[in-house]
Amino acid sequence: MYRIGFDAKRAFTNLSGLGNYSRLTISSLSRIFNYNDYFLYTTRFREHPLLEFSNRKNITVRTASGLKGYFSALWRSCFISSIAESDKLDLYHGLSGELPLCPISAPKVVTIHDLIFLRYPGFYKPLQRWIYRKKAAHAIKHSSKVIAISKQTADDIVAFFGTDPSKIEIIYQGCDPQFYSPASQQKIERARVLYNLPKRFIVAVGTVKERKNLENVVRALPSLPKDVQLLCFGKWTPYAIKVWAIADKLGVKDRVRMIHDADFTLLPAVYSLAECLVYVSHFEGFGIPVLEGITYGIPVVTSKRASMPEAGGEAPLYVDPSSVEEIAGSIEMVLSSPTLRKSMIERGFEHSKEFRNDKVAEKLFALYQNIISKHKEKNGTKESGR
Repeated sequence: MYRIGFDAKRAFTNLSGLGNYSRLTISSLSRIFNYNDYFLYTTRFREHPLLEFSNRKNITVRTASGLKGYFSALWRSCFISSIAESDKLDLYHGLSGELPLCPISAPKVVTIHDLIFLRYPGFYKPLQRWIYRKKAAHAIKHSSKVIAISKQTADDIVAFFGTDPSKIEIIYQGCDPQFYSPASQQKIERARVLYNLPKRFIVAVGTVKERKNLENVVRALPSLPKDVQLLCFGKWTPYAIKVWAIADKLGVKDRVRMIHDADFTLLPAVYSLAECLVYVSHFEGFGIPVLEGITYGIPVVTSKRASMPEAGGEAPLYVDPSSVEEIAGSIEMVLSSPTLRKSMIERGFEHSKEFRNDKVAEKLFALYQNIISKHKEKNGTKESGR
């Protein structure tokens, strides 16, 4: 039996992206390898349906107490270390690209999702870039192994930090199990009413920010049938104002809808009614919406850049995200060809089998075992895990 700790802040506070990765990792490991003890370190704890695992008997949640709760950044970078030490961990996993600055004697693993702040610095403020780089550099240096969620990310770690490739393990992430099976009719009807879903629409998901490139999907709308609408599910940022202005200028504002902070559990129901998922981001560490789409069974049009081909395999239609013509042309192909749609869906189901959460968990735990075994051998202690 092992005692494994996780930086679980994102699991409890982020309901998308890094939060989904953290929750799926913790949930899968604690379910499949349920003979271990798992410790979740977070500055805040809150009940939420997505946190169904938090009450399992093999999970202990550690939160900041007293005055320390008011200094969350300091708690995560330093105070957490003494708590982890008292828990006598066999391994600590930083799930969101960072490790505590204060030392933890147990071997450490860190997952690096992407280095977009270095590859595309213009998307970030100077202070943000500095902080992110410092955290990543520290985590990479002080970890026993670095987990990259795609080959693209692994290549970037080597390119920007000069890391020995042998220190990096590529372990793809999975997606929420809700995408494994068809949505219930009840949820489909609920989504239809809640979002007033039109008869024909394509869907885009993800935070509405510049890198996600929603503006070029809007620019493609005039070339598509006039009864097709674009529904965007994701958190708004100031970039949304620019997108609205483009839609207004092109005369398609009445065909574009942005749903802020949508119910994640209703996305499969939305996919059931949509004709196509469009995700033409300029760059992603992995591109989880691509995997969610092909897993559920909706045709996907996505970028041929970065890691999207890794996530989608041969299932999607790939485009240059800078080309409005390519985006419009590919969407039109999906809308007009039932044969193509069927083929894309079938290829998606096949490719997504390699990303099932059980397989991901098995690869992660095998890595944990290897690291723990080497650490115990090095320190002359007896191997206690199964």
